[in-house]
Amino acid sequence: MIKKGLFIQNTWFSIFKIAVLINGAALAVIVFFILSRGWRAISWEFLTQAPRDSMTAGGILPCIVGTVYLCLVTILVALPIGVASAIYLNEYATQGKLVRVIRLGINNLAGVPSIVFGLFGLAFFCIVLKMGVSVAAGGLTLGIMTLPVIIGASEEALKSVPNTYREASLAMGATKWQTIRKVVLPVAFPGIITGSILGISRAAGETAPIMYTGAVFFTPDLPTSIMDEVMALPYHIYVLATAGTNIEATRHLQYGTALVLIVLVLGMNLAAIILRSKMRKKLRI
Repeated sequence: MIKKGLFIQNTWFSIFKIAVLINGAALAVIVFFILSRGWRAISWEFLTQAPRDSMTAGGILPCIVGTVYLCLVTILVALPIGVASAIYLNEYATQGKLVRVIRLGINNLAGVPSIVFGLFGLAFFCIVLKMGVSVAAGGLTLGIMTLPVIIGASEEALKSVPNTYREASLAMGATKWQTIRKVVLPVAFPGIITGSILGISRAAGETAPIMYTGAVFFTPDLPTSIMDEVMALPYHIYVLATAGTNIEATRHLQYGTALVLIVLVLGMNLAAIILRSKMRKKLRI
């Protein structure tokens, strides 16, 4: 019986290892494919100049800056609202039917196609609130799209904090808010910030939500306020690959832009991993 159990366990472990290897191999193939075709486009001019000659030459500086601006607005919108919502659901709300319905709604929002958020942002932010196509409208749309991910990650991080921490703090006379702020949040913060950065890095690569709300086909000027329209890396790739004046002539620029976007997203993910590791070591001390 024991041998049979060990055999089943080892079989499942082998399946899990194979699944991890397949995912890793798929990522390596994608990165190699983009790298092998896009590295020739990478140069100082490509990274520091605006597109020119109907976007068949020049660089992608406005796209990089626009993507960074959109990510910053997304962070400012989604992070505080998402963390506050998770704190309420996990620490304050009475666990019952209403909370289950709210969680169901959050989970459903996480599965909504990104283009639906783009159409909502167009109707509400651009038309109703009269923001037009701007960094603010695009960032708010991405922020709403990222909220379910941040709420879910933050709530799981809060749940991972042992209840004994809360009980010990309350027994020493601390209020509930003091316990959350000084005991629970510092312990949960590595998980919260990791989940948040991963969610925002995913939003950085979205095309559908910003093509209606924040990004434009071409603008050589850098944004001076959040009410300006911008170029963005994912939308620029889409434009070059589908609507450019000479698609084949810009093929290397398409791959080069995709490579920059991948480096940006992987860099954000790496930053999340390093930050989580450092904060966990600090908490152990």
